[in-house]
Amino acid sequence: MAGRTRGEIESEIKETLGLVPHFFTAIPDDLLEHEWALFKRLELGETLIPNKYKELMGIALHSETKCRYCTLFHTEAAKLFGATDEEIQEAVHYAKSSLGWSAYLNGMQEDYDEFARELGQIKDHLQQAA
Repeated sequence: MAGRTRGEIESEIKETLGLVPHFFTAIPDDLLEHEWALFKRLELGETLIPNKYKELMGIALHSETKCRYCTLFHTEAAKLFGATDEEIQEAVHYAKSSLGWSAYLNGMQEDYDEFARELGQIKDHLQQAA
Protein backbone atom coordinates (compact mmCIF):
# COMPACT_ATOMS: atom_id res chain seq x y z
CA MET A 1 0.00 0.00 0.00
CA ALA A 2 1.11 3.54 -0.67
CA GLY A 3 1.64 4.61 2.91
CA ARG A 4 -1.78 3.88 4.43
CA THR A 5 -2.93 0.77 6.19
CA ARG A 6 -5.96 -1.23 5.13
CA GLY A 7 -7.68 -0.07 8.32
CA GLU A 8 -7.11 3.61 7.44
CA ILE A 9 -8.47 3.12 3.93
CA GLU A 10 -11.48 1.17 5.17
CA SER A 11 -12.15 3.93 7.74
CA GLU A 12 -12.25 6.45 4.90
CA ILE A 13 -14.56 4.20 2.89
CA LYS A 14 -16.88 3.83 5.90
CA GLU A 15 -16.85 7.58 6.55
CA THR A 16 -17.73 8.23 2.90
CA LEU A 17 -20.29 5.47 2.28
CA GLY A 18 -21.56 4.67 5.76
CA LEU A 19 -20.10 1.15 5.61
CA VAL A 20 -17.41 -0.81 3.85
CA PRO A 21 -19.24 -2.70 1.07
CA HIS A 22 -18.38 -6.38 0.89
CA PHE A 23 -16.96 -6.03 -2.62
CA PHE A 24 -14.20 -3.81 -1.19
CA THR A 25 -13.26 -6.35 1.50
CA ALA A 26 -12.11 -8.90 -1.09
CA ILE A 27 -9.71 -6.49 -2.84
CA PRO A 28 -6.10 -7.41 -2.02
CA ASP A 29 -4.27 -5.07 0.35
CA ASP A 30 -1.84 -3.86 -2.30
CA LEU A 31 -4.68 -2.79 -4.63
CA LEU A 32 -7.23 -1.40 -2.18
CA GLU A 33 -5.95 2.17 -2.00
CA HIS A 34 -5.75 2.39 -5.79
CA GLU A 35 -9.21 0.89 -6.34
CA TRP A 36 -10.79 3.13 -3.68
CA ALA A 37 -9.15 6.22 -5.18
CA LEU A 38 -10.52 5.35 -8.63
CA PHE A 39 -13.99 4.57 -7.27
CA LYS A 40 -14.06 7.77 -5.25
CA ARG A 41 -12.92 9.91 -8.17
CA LEU A 42 -14.97 8.35 -10.98
CA GLU A 43 -18.13 7.26 -9.16
CA LEU A 44 -18.45 9.96 -6.53
CA GLY A 45 -16.26 12.85 -7.64
CA GLU A 46 -16.99 15.64 -10.05
CA THR A 47 -15.27 15.01 -13.36
CA LEU A 48 -15.69 16.48 -16.83
CA ILE A 49 -18.90 14.48 -17.22
CA PRO A 50 -21.53 15.40 -14.62
CA ASN A 51 -22.30 12.54 -12.23
CA LYS A 52 -25.91 12.14 -13.34
CA TYR A 53 -24.79 11.61 -16.94
CA LYS A 54 -22.02 9.19 -15.96
CA GLU A 55 -24.56 7.12 -14.07
CA LEU A 56 -27.04 7.18 -16.96
CA MET A 57 -24.20 5.94 -19.18
CA GLY A 58 -23.54 3.20 -16.62
CA ILE A 59 -27.19 2.12 -16.72
CA ALA A 60 -27.14 2.01 -20.53
CA LEU A 61 -23.86 0.11 -20.60
CA HIS A 62 -24.89 -2.49 -18.04
CA SER A 63 -28.32 -2.98 -19.54
CA GLU A 64 -26.28 -4.63 -22.30
CA THR A 65 -23.67 -6.41 -20.16
CA LYS A 66 -26.60 -7.79 -18.15
CA CYS A 67 -24.74 -7.20 -14.88
CA ARG A 68 -27.54 -6.83 -12.36
CA TYR A 69 -25.13 -5.57 -9.69
CA CYS A 70 -23.89 -2.73 -11.90
CA THR A 71 -27.35 -1.97 -13.24
CA LEU A 72 -28.69 -1.64 -9.70
CA PHE A 73 -25.70 0.43 -8.56
CA HIS A 74 -25.85 2.86 -11.47
CA THR A 75 -29.65 3.18 -11.29
CA GLU A 76 -29.58 4.09 -7.61
CA ALA A 77 -26.56 6.38 -8.09
CA ALA A 78 -28.29 8.12 -11.02
CA LYS A 79 -31.31 8.79 -8.81
CA LEU A 80 -29.04 10.15 -6.06
CA PHE A 81 -27.54 12.52 -8.60
CA GLY A 82 -30.98 13.70 -9.73
CA ALA A 83 -31.94 11.46 -12.65
CA THR A 84 -35.64 10.97 -13.17
CA ASP A 85 -37.33 7.68 -14.03
CA GLU A 86 -37.95 9.11 -17.50
CA GLU A 87 -34.23 9.87 -18.00
CA ILE A 88 -33.32 6.36 -16.86
CA GLN A 89 -35.82 4.88 -19.28
CA GLU A 90 -34.46 7.05 -22.11
CA ALA A 91 -30.89 5.91 -21.36
CA VAL A 92 -31.97 2.27 -21.65
CA HIS A 93 -33.94 2.93 -24.84
CA TYR A 94 -30.93 4.73 -26.31
CA ALA A 95 -28.71 1.74 -25.48
CA LYS A 96 -31.24 -0.61 -27.12
CA SER A 97 -31.34 1.50 -30.26
CA SER A 98 -27.59 2.01 -30.48
CA LEU A 99 -26.85 -1.68 -29.90
CA GLY A 100 -29.39 -2.61 -32.56
CA TRP A 101 -27.64 -0.43 -35.12
CA SER A 102 -24.30 -1.89 -34.10
CA ALA A 103 -25.59 -5.42 -34.64
CA TYR A 104 -27.03 -4.46 -38.02
CA LEU A 105 -23.97 -2.60 -39.32
CA ASN A 106 -21.55 -5.28 -38.16
CA GLY A 107 -23.78 -8.15 -39.25
CA MET A 108 -24.19 -6.66 -42.72
CA GLN A 109 -20.44 -5.95 -42.81
CA GLU A 110 -21.00 -2.43 -44.05
CA ASP A 111 -17.94 -0.85 -45.65
CA TYR A 112 -16.30 1.12 -42.84
CA ASP A 113 -14.60 3.70 -45.07
CA GLU A 114 -17.86 4.44 -46.89
CA PHE A 115 -19.65 4.68 -43.56
CA ALA A 116 -17.04 7.19 -42.33
CA ARG A 117 -17.32 9.28 -45.53
CA GLU A 118 -21.10 9.37 -45.33
CA LEU A 119 -20.96 10.27 -41.66
CA GLY A 120 -18.70 13.21 -42.54
CA GLN A 121 -21.24 14.39 -45.13
CA ILE A 122 -24.09 14.08 -42.61
CA LYS A 123 -22.08 16.02 -40.02
CA ASP A 124 -21.35 18.81 -42.53
CA HIS A 125 -25.02 18.97 -43.53
CA LEU A 126 -26.24 19.15 -39.93
CA GLN A 127 -23.69 21.83 -39.03
CA GLN A 128 -24.77 23.95 -42.00
CA ALA A 129 -28.45 23.50 -41.12
CA ALA A 130 -27.87 24.59 -37.50
